[in-house]
Amino acid sequence: MIDAVIFDLDGVLIDSESAWASVREQLTRESGGRWHQGAQEEMMGMSSSEWSRYMQQELGVPMEPAEISAAVVEGLEAYYRRRVPLLPHAVETVRALAERWPLAVASSANRPLIDLVLELTGMAGLFRATVSSEEVRRGKPEPDVYIEAARRLDVVSGRCAAVEDSTNGIRSARAAGMRVIAVPRPDFPPSPEALRFADAVLDSLSELEPVLDGLP
Repeated sequence: MIDAVIFDLDGVLIDSESAWASVREQLTRESGGRWHQGAQEEMMGMSSSEWSRYMQQELGVPMEPAEISAAVVEGLEAYYRRRVPLLPHAVETVRALAERWPLAVASSANRPLIDLVLELTGMAGLFRATVSSEEVRRGKPEPDVYIEAARRLDVVSGRCAAVEDSTNGIRSARAAGMRVIAVPRPDFPPSPEALRFADAVLDSLSELEPVLDGLP
């Protein structure tokens, strides 16, 4: 039996990895940096301080990390205000699970983006806690953001199920001692090695509730 469910945001509830990639690539190229294939995958799961330093040091963006983070957030806020790219069954799944378990979000997205997405989609009141990896010491694949989410829910980490899509996210939740449900995205799939850490691999969020019921 599990006592709580913790969701990743990007790639689990919203189809946003391509938006992150587009905004980051545009900033990198327009500032004179060096974007390369695979950069987005390498940044997935990093906290804002980590990926902004990566963009400065590895991609050559000639700005301070705080400026890079602010510029990317501004671009994504504008994107989401035009349209939040909800994934199929996201809202109805969260609503159904919120009637049975305390829910949290453990995301690598910046705090303003988490709050904006949940507000625009009407899901803000369904989560008892939300944590951004910029609020903990280390981003995914380290377990910090999941451990903090469980702490804010007042639930033992080992009694939580985490819903993830990425390599670093799966590794993070597993390192926190949680049961891991993977819902991979075909455009940014997790590695086969990471998938071996998942307790279940689903094609859709619509399959999630019965799988959670079956966890020992």
